[in-house]
Amino acid sequence: MNVLRWFTMPGLFVLAGLLLSACGQAGRDVTQPPTPLSTAPVSPEVTAPPSSEPVSGLEAQPDDPRCQAQVAQQGVRFNVSGWKTNFCRHSVDYTEILSGGPPPDGIPPLDTPKFESVAEADAWLKPNEPVISFRLGDEARAYPLQVLIWHEIVNDVVGGRPVAVTFCPLCNAAIVFDRRVNGQVLRFGTTGNLRYSDLIMWDDQTESWWQQFAGEAIVGDMAGTRLEFLPAQIVAWADFKAAFPQGQVLSRDTGYLRSYGRNPYTGYDRIDRPPFLFFDGTLDDRLPPMARVVAVAVGEAIKAYPFSTLSQVYVINDVVAGRPLVVFWEGGTASALDKGDIAASRDVGSTAVYERSLDGQTLTFTWDRTAFQDQETGSTWNLFGQATAGPLAGKSLRSVLSHEYFWFAWAAFRPDTVIYRPDS
Repeated sequence: MNVLRWFTMPGLFVLAGLLLSACGQAGRDVTQPPTPLSTAPVSPEVTAPPSSEPVSGLEAQPDDPRCQAQVAQQGVRFNVSGWKTNFCRHSVDYTEILSGGPPPDGIPPLDTPKFESVAEADAWLKPNEPVISFRLGDEARAYPLQVLIWHEIVNDVVGGRPVAVTFCPLCNAAIVFDRRVNGQVLRFGTTGNLRYSDLIMWDDQTESWWQQFAGEAIVGDMAGTRLEFLPAQIVAWADFKAAFPQGQVLSRDTGYLRSYGRNPYTGYDRIDRPPFLFFDGTLDDRLPPMARVVAVAVGEAIKAYPFSTLSQVYVINDVVAGRPLVVFWEGGTASALDKGDIAASRDVGSTAVYERSLDGQTLTFTWDRTAFQDQETGSTWNLFGQATAGPLAGKSLRSVLSHEYFWFAWAAFRPDTVIYRPDS
């Protein structure tokens, strides 16, 4: 069924009005002309390309001012005025892009994020609150969703590497990218537009538009260019601080006045509802639209593991495209999209995906009601793939790039996904 949903929820359009009045067009001062850049390296583990075929551009040269006018005349459902984007170049059909309401950077990204110690953040973060856990080298950082839900993008530098930490509330997607493309560091913001309810970002070098799902530029000079994915996961604050007591935490001292800790999308993720907003696509009825899944791509094989299944078994040992994987699930993480108070929201748990092969041995994992264990050595493992006790203590499993999404959004981009079934 092809549907276009424009349902409202308490406070959403009040929020949009506040964002529009408070933030305006911040951040869109691009003084240098766009410079086409070559394609960045793509993660060998998950490429997640859009499902739609590229469409041809307009019959005009890339620098022809008619591009913007012609796009505007096509009856598109987004605003092209004020952009310096090369609208002659695009890799998706413009009919798939919808305006989400706020203007560019109306949901303001954080460009100069501040960080606190675990002890300092523990004064305002509840144990069950969801945070994006991102590790690079010896650095571990937590980005609380009570902050990200209001900003969606953090332009950061971790271990000397420029990264973009992103969160799309409408899709429940937390994804981290390397911000470097062909030797240049990009700054990302929010366009205010969506495709299949997924965040569309923009860069301040060429004003190209980027799909969060694929890390790919879909409009502008950089159309077809992809960012490199970096593994990250949503976990409970209690789990992060236990595993990384020396870690850093994104501060609520952002320079913006927001109700951090409150959820502006109250009731959004109720499993018995269809997607509320800005979705113009085909609903895949193999799972409820708002079902949470964690999905992986190995080569051409795409597989999704429903949280509803994981919460019953805690561990899934699987082989995808010949690659032995394990999927962990652990309770104790609140939804960021349930109650008005995030800490008071229901428990949806956390997931992680790792390779089961370690030092030439393929491990088989179980859950003993308190921790993960491997049958081969009896070692104990935590959600971060670290062996905490037993013969393998001190060892770590290799992360497999995975993404948590609401099923309706994931399936819209990847309808070829195989769903894990216990009896299969």
